[in-house]
Amino acid sequence: MTTRTTATTGPAPEGPTRILVTGGAGFIGSHHVRTLLGSARPDHVSVTVLDKLTYAGNPANLDEVRDHPAFAFVKGDICDEELVDDLMADHDEVVHFAAESHVDRSILSPGEFVRTNVLGTQTLLDGALRHGIRTFVHVSTDEVYGSIDTGAWTEDCPLLPNSPYSASKASSDLLALAYHRTHGLDVRVTRCSNNYGHHQYPEKVIPLFVTNLLDGRRVPLYGDGGNVRDWLHIDDHVRGIELVRTSGRPGEVYNIGGGTELTNRQLTELLLGACDAGPDRIEYVQDRKGHDRRYSVDWAKIRDELGYRPRKDFTTGLAETVAWYRANRSWWEPLKATAEVTR
Repeated sequence: MTTRTTATTGPAPEGPTRILVTGGAGFIGSHHVRTLLGSARPDHVSVTVLDKLTYAGNPANLDEVRDHPAFAFVKGDICDEELVDDLMADHDEVVHFAAESHVDRSILSPGEFVRTNVLGTQTLLDGALRHGIRTFVHVSTDEVYGSIDTGAWTEDCPLLPNSPYSASKASSDLLALAYHRTHGLDVRVTRCSNNYGHHQYPEKVIPLFVTNLLDGRRVPLYGDGGNVRDWLHIDDHVRGIELVRTSGRPGEVYNIGGGTELTNRQLTELLLGACDAGPDRIEYVQDRKGHDRRYSVDWAKIRDELGYRPRKDFTTGLAETVAWYRANRSWWEPLKATAEVTR
């Protein structure tokens, strides 16, 4: 069953650019929506969020824009062909965030990931093709490349995913690009490194560790803690997505990196310090199956073509993130009370 909170999704096509944002109640999608509506005039852009409101989709993430005259919300599933068709008819562009995204969950329940990430993307692409969507931005992940010992992936590197999650995202990437090559649909794919910031669901490593530490709990560190990730603040990620949406080239892939590589052990030590906790709060746990050792994206393409550079210094961004979770217990405590994310 689907419900709409407004009777219409926006004005006629000759008005503002009408953007459909899938997964817009989630961590990154909601920040994209807040950023769009916070910086654009209602006569320039209107936004409709389509979100199923699964465990990671939080209506509170959209409170800031709920009364904005250019905002609409639709509760529904991206696999619902009738609903998707109806929405595509009333929009000009799509920014597709909706996805199952937690690797641990994908190992336990891969079918949900294939359904949402592959079939859901295909349903959206079909609707976009039928209704002549002008631009379709498909938001993906660096995990589709697999693991890299040295150097960094460029956009033309082969896809070698190692988890059901990353395999389902790689499949959706290939589908999206195939719709461009076969049908000429203006598809643009972004692949980002690890995101962090406020409003991130507390199953991901930074909010999980911060909220555990604030509650006096221990933090679970996989294996030897030597896995390396590049960290990207959501402000920079959303800015990169907007550059691709407004100025990118059809049929192209753009890596979006943050420029800060840390081992999980180094990250844990920073979080311990930020939360005034000692090393005794670390609980070493068995490594995850198929755990990629290192991710690193080369973002020279988006830099050279579109002028992207990460602006948020990691030290500042991490301090701001910890401060947000410290000040917003009312946001994350109910989430941790209803889901087993503390381990």
